[in-house]
Amino acid sequence: MKRGLYATTALAVLLGSMAVTASAQEPAAAAAASGAEAAADAWAAATEARMTDDERFTLLHGFMPIPIGPYADPELQAKWPDDVVPGAGYVAGIARLGIPSLRETDASLGVTNPFGIRKGDTATALPAGLAIGASFNPDLAFAGARAVASEARAKGFNVLLGGGINLVRDPRGGRNFEYISEDPLLSGIMGAEAVRGAQSAGVVSTVKHFSLNSNETNRHTWNAEIDEAAHRESDLLAFQIAIERGRPGSVMCAYNLVNGQKACGNDHLLNKVLKQDWGYKGWVMSDWGAVSGPDFALRGLDQQSGEQLDKQVWFDAPLKAKLADGSLTRARLSDMVRRILRSMKANGLVDAPPAPAVDMAAHARIARQIAEQGIVLLKNDGDALPLAASVGSVAVIGRNAHVGVLSGGGSSQGLPPAGWAASIPVGGGEGSIGAWRVERWFAGAPLAALKEGLPGAKVGFDPGLYPQDAAALAARSDVAIVFVSKYEAEGFDSPDLSLPGGQDAIVAAVAAANPNTIVVLETGNPVAMPWLDKVKAVVAAWYPGQEGAAAIADVLTGKVNPSGRLPISFPAATDTLPRPTIPSYGTPEHTRVTVRMNEGSDVGYRWNARTGTKALFPFGHGLSYTRFASSGLRTDGATATLTVRNSGDRAGATVAQLYLVSRDGQPMQRLVGFRRVELAPGAEQTVEMTIDPRLLATWNGDGWTIAKGDYRFAIGDDAETLSAPVTVAMTARSWRD
Repeated sequence: MKRGLYATTALAVLLGSMAVTASAQEPAAAAAASGAEAAADAWAAATEARMTDDERFTLLHGFMPIPIGPYADPELQAKWPDDVVPGAGYVAGIARLGIPSLRETDASLGVTNPFGIRKGDTATALPAGLAIGASFNPDLAFAGARAVASEARAKGFNVLLGGGINLVRDPRGGRNFEYISEDPLLSGIMGAEAVRGAQSAGVVSTVKHFSLNSNETNRHTWNAEIDEAAHRESDLLAFQIAIERGRPGSVMCAYNLVNGQKACGNDHLLNKVLKQDWGYKGWVMSDWGAVSGPDFALRGLDQQSGEQLDKQVWFDAPLKAKLADGSLTRARLSDMVRRILRSMKANGLVDAPPAPAVDMAAHARIARQIAEQGIVLLKNDGDALPLAASVGSVAVIGRNAHVGVLSGGGSSQGLPPAGWAASIPVGGGEGSIGAWRVERWFAGAPLAALKEGLPGAKVGFDPGLYPQDAAALAARSDVAIVFVSKYEAEGFDSPDLSLPGGQDAIVAAVAAANPNTIVVLETGNPVAMPWLDKVKAVVAAWYPGQEGAAAIADVLTGKVNPSGRLPISFPAATDTLPRPTIPSYGTPEHTRVTVRMNEGSDVGYRWNARTGTKALFPFGHGLSYTRFASSGLRTDGATATLTVRNSGDRAGATVAQLYLVSRDGQPMQRLVGFRRVELAPGAEQTVEMTIDPRLLATWNGDGWTIAKGDYRFAIGDDAETLSAPVTVAMTARSWRD
């Protein structure tokens, strides 16, 4: 892979020296990695040269080995190769050349088992991607992905279809819970560590969905229009950082169109940006059902995935015809094959040793740690939390709080070892995706966890069906905890930020009956809170994964000091968004819509800064049971140091945040550094950061430019709570990646 300026001068990590990333920067390790990649390139070239054309085309397409489409026929299933593992995808290998098959699984938040096709097969179910993002902890992203990949290998898979990097551009997007954040730096760093963690276990990992897969509404016909500079400085920068640092074996393109051309057949995105400018050496796989013709191969797509979801197996006979008429050159055919082979070799798929034993208990601990560090304490008036050990009675209120915790739907849906405590069909929509729209509640009930965590308290429960019943229980309790939820799923956006099912009325009634009301959010997106000023505390638990109930109880009772910070802004109202309503929402499936991304690179908190809008809760916000102070910022625009102090009376963790707040007199905002810091009471730590110069620059059409002028930087408790700025005079310079 071509090494850009970031890779050669700024790869020491904006986060400081973290254990999992520091080793990758050691010269010996870097040399070994370079040698391994050179060996993979050589093996791929030599192996491809020995292949017949039929063998070459074998690697260019694969099917979903589950009983849908043509493979609903048992006779066809009986003809599957012996090494098929039922799951998301299968690409046949070539035994005579030692090329293994590609056995692919959806694995954004754990190894999935679509439609329960592998009877009784469960896997660790991690919290939502937003929870991982909220931890601001690259170590956890690495550990969680490695755990998932280890389980995948043990089940026979060798390709993980995870790695959601798309920025959260719309807080109503149905798939946002799979993604990491609204910020390119945070998404790029955390996404890279997830790739590294997965591939350290001997599998190929992907990053997806390349690019601008911001909404699920008419996702196959959604045309995202964006200026090149804005794209390079936002979503593309997130992917670029993730690819540079993580070095994923594959990139998955998206369903949507970008500037009028399908993402999986987008010459500019795939050939110009990814392969030419970034020097990416892995392969581009399509999303499932995202290919419209054999000419996609000429525009940069290397492999057709989930072929039975497309109208035709385009990368077989139709692409062979392109080779015969000369429109597909032999050089391009070789390039497609070699990209796949080199990633297989580089990531240990060729001659792979037996998968090691899996420690499911250790993986459960990782899932719990992610949930704990990802929970964000949004509000805590009067130190309502943590709950006092002496509390006499607690009302637990809310749908399914006695059953389990909610998870997000679609291709990332997990089935943990303890199973689903409830499955509630939602339905709706057109096409096969509607069958996937089923609320799944992971076993492990918050009610039971709170009873265990508060052994001296009387804990009552109300399901939150009627405001009067909920208020009655709240009125006779010392504290009321209301669990509210909102189900999000692949294929569907939400029309607004409201809580469904009358839950706002339940919270309002409870708050009116009990002044000590606490609200716990189990959601895959921000939500509106019309009752916010009436409650004492609000906790964002996201979709907290299989260990979520215990993690929530530990935070509420103070066993765990909350340290999560918002990876996305919570809007005050939808009319403050770049698009107050979702274009074409409610129209029939495959309705064509062109959406101008008028926010450009100013996504989330950047948009708020540009428009002078205050969020309900801003990016980077999060409270603790102790107090932190950051001070002493020093920076020359390339590196920065600051001091973080725990001035409270208990141990905890915070996230040091550094922002660019103006450039040559122009107000703007960009996160340019972050570091999670754990401190004992009274302790302080000096934090060092390296600033990626691209975060200070603009895209000039052929590279990056830092203009001469004064650049101002500030420490942030969050994106809206900033210290006095430090001014740095920068000299002009331009460069190419």
